[in-house]
Amino acid sequence: MKIIIVGAGRVGSNLAESLVSEHNDITLIDPEQSVLSNLQNRYDLRTIQGNGILPKILKEAGAEDADMLVAVTRSDETNLVACRIAACMFNLPRRIARVRSSELAAQAEVLGDDGFNVNHVICPEQSVSAQIERLIEFPDALQVLEFADGAITLVSVRAVAGGALVSQAINNLNKHLPNVNVRIVALVRDNKHLNIDAHSRIEPGDEVFYLSATKDVQLVMSELRRVSRPVAKVMIAGGGNIGLRVANRLEKNYQVKLIEFNRQRCEELTHHVQSNTLVLYGDATDEDLLDQENVQEVDTFIALTNDDENNIMSALLAKRMGARRVISLIQRKVYADLVQGGQIDIALAPSNATLSELLRHIRRGDVVAVHRLRRGGAEVIEMVVHGDAQSSHVIGKPLAHVKLPKGVVIGGIVRDKQVLMLGDEEQIESGDHVILFVENRRLVPEVEKLFQVSVAFL
Repeated sequence: MKIIIVGAGRVGSNLAESLVSEHNDITLIDPEQSVLSNLQNRYDLRTIQGNGILPKILKEAGAEDADMLVAVTRSDETNLVACRIAACMFNLPRRIARVRSSELAAQAEVLGDDGFNVNHVICPEQSVSAQIERLIEFPDALQVLEFADGAITLVSVRAVAGGALVSQAINNLNKHLPNVNVRIVALVRDNKHLNIDAHSRIEPGDEVFYLSATKDVQLVMSELRRVSRPVAKVMIAGGGNIGLRVANRLEKNYQVKLIEFNRQRCEELTHHVQSNTLVLYGDATDEDLLDQENVQEVDTFIALTNDDENNIMSALLAKRMGARRVISLIQRKVYADLVQGGQIDIALAPSNATLSELLRHIRRGDVVAVHRLRRGGAEVIEMVVHGDAQSSHVIGKPLAHVKLPKGVVIGGIVRDKQVLMLGDEEQIESGDHVILFVENRRLVPEVEKLFQVSVAFL
C-alpha cells in the first residue's frame, strides 16, 4: 500500500516504523529536515521536507496515485486541511486525520464530504482516557482490550504465587472454570514470549494474556492471583486535556483529586468537573502536598502531565509514599520500556493507543480492531470472516486444519453476539468475528492473506 504520512512527530515516526516493517511504500512529510534525515537513515522510506497542506508538496509525495493519507501533526487545523487538499485536488481515496479537539471530532458535518473530507478521525486523548478507565475497573490488570462491541476482552495480568492456576498446566483452567469460555493465548516470561500448548505451566511472575467473555474477566483473573479490592480513591497529576478527560470519566464512580501546577488552569478546571472532584493547585512532585492529601490512602495514582520526567518522578514518589498502584503517561517509548514493571506499575505510551486506531484502517481485509500489546511487538486483531468453503481458506475446515502461521493463535470467536472458544474439530463460519493473537507483527501480511476472499467470490 502506498501511504503518505504528514507529520514526523512521535506518532508519525512510530507509524512509519510500523508500516515500513510490513512492506508498505511510505512517504513522510515534515518541515524539520533533521528529523526526516534521522528517520531516513533508520528506515526504508522516502521523506520530503515541507508543509503537508501545500499542493506542490503533496504532489511531490505522490498524492496522485497514493492509497492513503494520514495526517498526524500536532495541529488539528493542519491535519484537516491536508485531508481536504488531498481529496479535492488529488482524489486520494482514504484520508485519516488526528484531531485532538473533542469539539471538532464530534462535528460530523465539519469533517464529512461537505467539510474537510476526512474518512476517519483518531483522537489520542480519547483513546488513552478510555484505556485508563478500563485499568481502573480491573485494578490487577496490566492491559485490558475490548473486542466485538465489548462482548469479549483480552486481559494481561501478572501471575502471583498462591493463585489457583499458578504452577499448574494451562489445560487445568477449563477444569477449574468448566462453564466459562476462556483461552490463554500467550505467556511472557523474562520478557520473552513462550511457545505454549495445553500442557505449559504458568509460573509466578509470568505475564498471562487471556481472552474471555467480558462478564467473566474478574472470575478468570482470580485463578491467577488474589484479586485486589475495588478502586475507590484516585489521584490525578496533570489537568491538561487527558487529565480532564480522565477525571470526567471517573468522577461518577470514584473519589477523584486532580492536581494542576498552573493556577489559571486550575480555575478553568473547576468549571469542567463535578463538585465531588477536588481540584488542587500545586506540584505533584511535592512530597508535602502528597502527604497533606493522604496519597497513602489512594488506590490509583495517575501521572498525566506533558512532561515525562515529572510523570515518572511523581509516580515513583506516590508509590514510595504508599499509593497502592501507580500509572504514568510516558511519551518517549524508551522511557516507557525502562520503567515498565518496576516501581511504576503501568507506563502508557499515547503513540501506541493512536497506532492501534490507525492500524485498523490500514490493515487489509475486514478488520474491526487492532491493538498493540505491551512493548509493541505483538498485536491482537479482530477480523470479520467472509466468503464460503470454496472462496475462503478458513471457512468449512476443522480449526485444526486451518494453516495458521507459527506464532498466530485464534483466541476466540464472537458469533451472533455469543462468545465461543472453538475446539480443533469445530469450524469458522462466514460472519464470525475472529480474535487473533499475533506474536510478531511481521506475521500480519500472512494473516491477512489467509483471511482474504478469492476474486471469484467477489
